[in-house]
Amino acid sequence: MTNDIKTRKLRRSRTDRMVAGVCGGAARMLGADAALIRIILVAATLLGFGSGALIYLACWILLPEDEH
Repeated sequence: MTNDIKTRKLRRSRTDRMVAGVCGGAARMLGADAALIRIILVAATLLGFGSGALIYLACWILLPEDEH
């Protein structure tokens, strides 16, 4: 029996980016629209007293760029 499960890795997008490609990479991994991820991130930043911006910054620093 073969294992046909494809592993998705969170990486920053080179093509779908506005700043660093974090939201584009997350959207690709989740199978969602990048605009929706960006809206959620902005809401988290505004309602969470900046926590969304800290998460974005950490992902920008820690996540590798996509190979494509």
